Amino acid sequence: MVKAKYQEVLNLGEELNIQDGNVTEENGVLKIKGTANTQYEKDILWDKIKAIGGDNPSDIMANISVADESVYARHTVKSGETLGKIAKQYYGNASKYNDIFKANSDILKNPDLIHPDQELIIPKL
Repeated sequence: MVKAKYQEVLNLGEELNIQDGNVTEENGVLKIKGTANTQYEKDILWDKIKAIGGDNPSDIMANISVADESVYARHTVKSGETLGKIAKQYYGNASKYNDIFKANSDILKNPDLIHPDQELIIPKL
């Protein structure tokens, strides 16, 4: 029953390609283990858990590690995106675009010129 309650979390884990995933249910508690690619992916999993179970759910235990701790996320630019839109997505604040620009100065020469399919580092703040 608790597994059905958190099915959206499990679906998101599959979408994010969480590695070494393991899900068990014991005494009404869902136990989830796995490795997210980046901290951002771990954060959105936790956000989904909290959206379903509240800030401190007692019916789920999640042990999610992060494979690449050197960055907050990696982002592949899509057509129509700007650094401001990308900053808003990851940080909730478009004005943080310059942090992304600085972290990618090896491939970006102008914050107003990004191209589809460029892979950007989204730095930890």
